[in-house]
Amino acid sequence: MRAGAGATAAPAGADTSAAGYRRRAAALFPGGVNSPVRAYRAVGGDPPVIVRGSGATVTDADGTEYLDYVGAFGPLILGHAHPAVVQAAAAELAAGGPFGATTPAEVTLGEAIREAMPSIQRLRFVSSGTEAVMSALRVARAATHRDLVLKFEGGYHGHADGLLAEAGSGLATLSLPASAGVPAGVAAQTVLARYNDAASVEDAFARHPGRIAAVIVEPVAANMGVVAPVAGFLEALRALTARNGALLVFDEVITGFRVARGGAQARYRVTPDLTVLGKIIGGGMPVGAYGGRADLIDLVAPAGPVYQAGTLSGHPVAMAAGAAALRLLEAGAYARLESLGRALEEGLLEAASDAERARRC
Repeated sequence: MRAGAGATAAPAGADTSAAGYRRRAAALFPGGVNSPVRAYRAVGGDPPVIVRGSGATVTDADGTEYLDYVGAFGPLILGHAHPAVVQAAAAELAAGGPFGATTPAEVTLGEAIREAMPSIQRLRFVSSGTEAVMSALRVARAATHRDLVLKFEGGYHGHADGLLAEAGSGLATLSLPASAGVPAGVAAQTVLARYNDAASVEDAFARHPGRIAAVIVEPVAANMGVVAPVAGFLEALRALTARNGALLVFDEVITGFRVARGGAQARYRVTPDLTVLGKIIGGGMPVGAYGGRADLIDLVAPAGPVYQAGTLSGHPVAMAAGAAALRLLEAGAYARLESLGRALEEGLLEAASDAERARRC
């Protein structure tokens, strides 16, 4: 077996080549994968079967090493198997659990998040970004006593039924405008507007007076091509929601602790009512969180009437890994990321220019 340390042992005689794993996966999972983008249908070729990673590289089942520009779609900002993260996770794993009870690791990570994002006065850990979005919008509806939610065309906020209308991410790569199985009545609770077009948001409030509970937005629209907000757009959302009695929800699953330690809300200096975070706060482990103003989060059970629960919420291994990762994401880390990103951008532009000159010769 070529799979390296950490790989699960294969049955005796099983084909452990990448092609073998793909054949075996095809007999088990829809499309041979457990998340649609892993099928590589939008880019062609055979999807890799990865067995281990270290730093900026990953190795597949055939022993081929790759430079990893994916980083688990973003949360592995420190690279694979960072020693501090591995050590923290291993220590918690050795201590047992999960326990179905509060652990010190939850408190430590929660305090670190609140320190980085002061708009999050209280928060609740969950197990995924999708779960966090669903819960945050339930809080928004309870707080406002309204049913409608406004999202932006091309914005992806997980696979909850009501948010798959005109979504980006995997739906876009599979050429699906929405998902089968979503009831029309559920889809009707979602109002669409155009990103970077504050007038379309104002129009939506005019068409649905007193009915929109929240506007949810990726502050940087990552799932439709990493589109930055134009000057004044996020500020306009803040003003429009306040004027119309709705809440502003920042989906920072992608931007949180990536564009800055304090997320997009720190970089653009716009304060949302609620914030959604994803796997980066677990050092890449399965975790999410939603948080915001204390009066809003205190609507969540057992403090309030909004029910949300999760047996694995605040899993000690994910909490410890996340706390270790966030301790390393200080100002110097972001300066280095900016420097590396700038160098990569300049190199790619130079290579593209050279290729264009060669084509014309």
